[in-house]
Amino acid sequence: MKVALGQFAVDREWRHNAAAITDLMSAAQQNGADLLVLPEGVLARDITNPNMVLTAAQPLDGPFISHLLEASKGSNLTTMLCVHIPNGEGKVWNTLLALRNGEIIAQYRKLHLYDAFSVQESDNVLAGEDVPPLLTIAGLNVGLMTCYDIRFPELARRLTLDGADVLVLPSAWVKGPLKEAHWELLVRTRALENTTYLVAVGECGPRNIGNSMVVDPLGVVVVQAPETPALVYAEIQPERLAYARQQLPVLAHRRFKKPMLDGEN
Repeated sequence: MKVALGQFAVDREWRHNAAAITDLMSAAQQNGADLLVLPEGVLARDITNPNMVLTAAQPLDGPFISHLLEASKGSNLTTMLCVHIPNGEGKVWNTLLALRNGEIIAQYRKLHLYDAFSVQESDNVLAGEDVPPLLTIAGLNVGLMTCYDIRFPELARRLTLDGADVLVLPSAWVKGPLKEAHWELLVRTRALENTTYLVAVGECGPRNIGNSMVVDPLGVVVVQAPETPALVYAEIQPERLAYARQQLPVLAHRRFKKPMLDGEN
């Protein structure tokens, strides 16, 4: 699988972001990518107005997603991104979407909301309740996560036990003391402890760190973007996945049951 990581600074105007994304889609397609991963919250951003997630949110049939679906027609490229969708109750869902050939082929509502480091995502966002199903892309099983989810090893392990070969993580990782170190440490750890590839894409700009990366199943950074807008590529190699799991069979050596959702026995 060839994966493209499209890192950019999200604008206040959704039309500008839609244009930037369609340019990235076109470039990724021309370069033979099977998967393009974009950041979290790409519909609109204003760092001076955290409530913009409410005022800028659009439904799935709104002009932003409709524009991207139209741009995806006629292509087998899968594009993943996160947008805010109104929930009809005064809040929004932070929703990871996977688009392919004019259709939404997967949706995942962020489970873990970023109520940390003086940020309260739950002020405006309602948490999801469901572990997302895996997607198959270029013969590999792909699990979906979003930003703050990376700090919770249960979700990555659950997706891996469901059969994920690759974990995907759109993000808008906020700058701050030690935050860049947290980002790399967590992304590499989740890949290594689950012997999976991990594709983590972060927004760049005045508030967020960028630093998108692909990490292989032995914790090796395959590619890493800087703090500025970038489109970088990496190859996901099934042979490397098989080698890692043969050399480091941690999944087979587990002594605990498969993680369950709350309420299951």
